[in-house]
Amino acid sequence: MVFKSKIKWVALFVLALSMGSLLVHLSITKFSAAGLVQYSPLAALRQDFASLIGTQGSRSKKLWGNVKAFESLQPYANPRTNYPAPNEENNGFIYAKVFGGFEKIRSSICDLVTISRLLNATLVIPEIQESLRSKGISYKLKSFSYLYNEEQFIASLTRDVIIVKSLPENLKAARKRNEFPTFKPKVSTSPNYYIQEVLPKLKRTQVIGLILTDGGCLQSILPPSMSELQRLRCRVAFHALQFRPEIEILGRLMVERLRAWGQPFLAYHPGLVRETLAYHGCAELFQDVHTELIQYRRAQMIRQGIVNEELSVDSHLRRDNGSCPLMPEEVGILLRAMGYPPKTIIYLAGSETFGGQRVLIPLRAMFSNLVDRTSLCSQKEFSDLIGPETSVPQDLFQPPPAKSEKQLKEEWNKAGPRPRPLPPPPDRPIYLHEKEGWYGWITESDTEPSPSAMDLRNQAHRLLWDALDYIVSVEADAFFPGFHNDGSKWPDFASLVMGQRLYESAASRTYRPDRKLLAELFNITRENMYHPKHNWTVSVKEHLNRSLDENGFIRQSLFSKPVSFLSHPLPECSCRTSSATVPNELKGKNGRFLYGGEDECPKWIQRGQEAGSLESAGGKTDDSESSDYDELPESDDGDSKNGGIQFPAISSGLKFLGEKRRFKKSSNYRKEILVYFHTSDISNKFWKDLCSEDEITRHRRVRFFIMDEVV
Repeated sequence: MVFKSKIKWVALFVLALSMGSLLVHLSITKFSAAGLVQYSPLAALRQDFASLIGTQGSRSKKLWGNVKAFESLQPYANPRTNYPAPNEENNGFIYAKVFGGFEKIRSSICDLVTISRLLNATLVIPEIQESLRSKGISYKLKSFSYLYNEEQFIASLTRDVIIVKSLPENLKAARKRNEFPTFKPKVSTSPNYYIQEVLPKLKRTQVIGLILTDGGCLQSILPPSMSELQRLRCRVAFHALQFRPEIEILGRLMVERLRAWGQPFLAYHPGLVRETLAYHGCAELFQDVHTELIQYRRAQMIRQGIVNEELSVDSHLRRDNGSCPLMPEEVGILLRAMGYPPKTIIYLAGSETFGGQRVLIPLRAMFSNLVDRTSLCSQKEFSDLIGPETSVPQDLFQPPPAKSEKQLKEEWNKAGPRPRPLPPPPDRPIYLHEKEGWYGWITESDTEPSPSAMDLRNQAHRLLWDALDYIVSVEADAFFPGFHNDGSKWPDFASLVMGQRLYESAASRTYRPDRKLLAELFNITRENMYHPKHNWTVSVKEHLNRSLDENGFIRQSLFSKPVSFLSHPLPECSCRTSSATVPNELKGKNGRFLYGGEDECPKWIQRGQEAGSLESAGGKTDDSESSDYDELPESDDGDSKNGGIQFPAISSGLKFLGEKRRFKKSSNYRKEILVYFHTSDISNKFWKDLCSEDEITRHRRVRFFIMDEVV
């Protein structure tokens, strides 16, 4: 009996020792992983049941909240000095051909309008070369209207620049004969060049042409005396350049579908574009055929004089210098280190992700809800967006014709002297998928073929995909760029998105990571990236949180604004509310504001902000406030095409352009109606009482709140 009791005590001691050892190992694992690869069955089960019953997940302020330092900044791009309207008797016409992708087109158009204002000239609608009808696009669309709303563009800028759809008939023939001078300005061209070189020829010939290939034609930073031209750039980019209605509708629908999941979402743009990767020499970060494709494009850029470096460079040194993009795997690790859960919705933006799905596998493994436009839209919706197109022959691989017996005998007889060696073994069969892709040529040729008809059409389609991604990225709750401030002279997609988010809602959560610093951090834990130490995770959090506030703001102003004004349109296109604390202003060596320097907002903006804060805080307003709107005069026409709500004085001197509605899920809700109008003739007393003429611009939104209306 004593022997058996001793065995029981020994067994109990061993069991307790095992449990203690297990607890020690689990605690060590927890603190070493720093929560990077943690999985909580209870939390996951709670999230699964929440998604099943339709409840909304909690919104963490640490991950999705606004940046308090920028909540006082409001968009304000109206002219603030004496700003005369354009005169039809001006110096002549400017027509332009714009080359490049989405970001180059958008930046170039803004510069063209600014140049037309500077030279007092009439601008002809720019010709976007990527979307000409010769590219095989729909016969219903062409050039500018393939991407943007042409009528909105012309109407929104009537008080800035006169814009026409084409040259007068008597000048078209002279243009075909190349009788007018053309210029190819660089993206860093100064205003003095246009005043001294271009303006005299414009006055003499009445027409000049501009060919834009670099994504712009005017330097980003202008003298303080030209601040009105900077604000004109903002009015063009953020108000006049609206996508055509089909793109806008589908883009907003994609945002609604993302919101319908009941939780915030983050937009991520990898920035993996072959052109940019070749420019910076990041070929060694990829494998197989992608490395060869990057090197081939880099060799082309060296021959064209775009790159003045050697063909082969150390890509890892370039990455350590911050000149290469963050790979999707690295971005996933950063987001997990910040605390984003595995079920976070991440929208993948960008029409081109060089490397394909292979480079996205690690990110998709960390975040299962990684979606893109193909996940949110059907093929029919894409087809309706593209429009009817003529059939184009597919680029199918045609194997070489088989040789006949006669040809084989002739080759055998023409062979060398006997005894002949055995013939080589037959080549490995070339599979169809190795030849159908845009990279298939590299397996059998050293020269990249000219783009086929299908390639040209796909390039035009990429403009549409980028437009959809642009809408979603601007509306996202958070945005993370994989490659911005790349050091090249071209504008990039991520920087344009960051600029518009900064203009429309400066407090929105936009990360501005320093790739050089992050490369140093990754080099510390490169061998153990998925299980970093606790201090590494803390360092990542501190850096990314600093990139959201003043530190990232100043760095963006310092490095991004000299390349593209639209990437950081502050302080010229912004104002600060008077109730906010004025920040400590910071100027650069040239006297330019890096932080601060915004004017005080007009009273009507501050009243609107106060009303919006009351609406979001209380959900209901006083009876006295709603009674003010009960006395609005009604329109004469009683039709119900505006949803049964009568708009005041729409027909008296104001052109109604459209409306947008935002509904709240309740039986007694508030409608918000955005009315777009022109103020060419403000004759109605209602509008004069509402606000003064100088406070209204033709592109401004006026909000009407119809209170407590039951559907």
